Amino acid sequence: MNEEKKIQESKFLFYTSPQGDIKIDVFFYDETVWLTQKRMSELFEVSTPTINEHLSNIFKSGELIENSVIRKFRITASDGKQYETQFYNLDAIISVGYRVNSERATKFRIWATTTLREYIIKGFAIDAERLKNGNHFGKDYFEELLEKIREIRSSERRFYKKITDIYALSSDYDKNAEVTKEFFATVQNKLHWAITGKTAAKIIYDGADVKIPHMGLKTWKNSPGGKILKSDTTVAKNYL
Repeated sequence: MNEEKKIQESKFLFYTSPQGDIKIDVFFYDETVWLTQKRMSELFEVSTPTINEHLSNIFKSGELIENSVIRKFRITASDGKQYETQFYNLDAIISVGYRVNSERATKFRIWATTTLREYIIKGFAIDAERLKNGNHFGKDYFEELLEKIREIRSSERRFYKKITDIYALSSDYDKNAEVTKEFFATVQNKLHWAITGKTAAKIIYDGADVKIPHMGLKTWKNSPGGKILKSDTTVAKNYL
């Protein structure tokens, strides 16, 4: 079934090789990129029949389901007429890239493996340039990234542990001393301020409300189904 909806054509940075950025004209639709077999042949520097052969093998092997990665769009050609053209989405493009035997495809695989390794080791992989300049897919993921960063920052355990580890190295460290308790309380308060712009007392004051479920608590010692204790209501991070 052909698509009547408008799709956007633009240059897209597929990957970066030692020789520079590899860019190609692609179509954007439904939060992914689409290429014809001809465009794929240009991307990987092989013939169109070679691309067709690899796609046939991909579908025969069950690696991808043909109907899920193919769309037909009406494209206006240089003669002003519209033609129904078959496109393949990013899943198909990547699968072909791992099968094609060409120098360009090899560089693509090296880039993809490096990016995957970065994700596995670091826990993230970021295209900084695209985030700075906006997104082609009709959705700006910059705000989503900021929200995830806020979630990570709100998990104060990571930061708190670093500080406690350093403090515990002191030769006169005593976890039960009053000065130690006061120090950690101050540090925790500063962490709350850095993350939310509020002190612990302000977080509790603004968050506690008997009119809303669980009195405004987002988590507590016996959450989610256990009883809320009085001690839970005086912990600021339980309201975050």
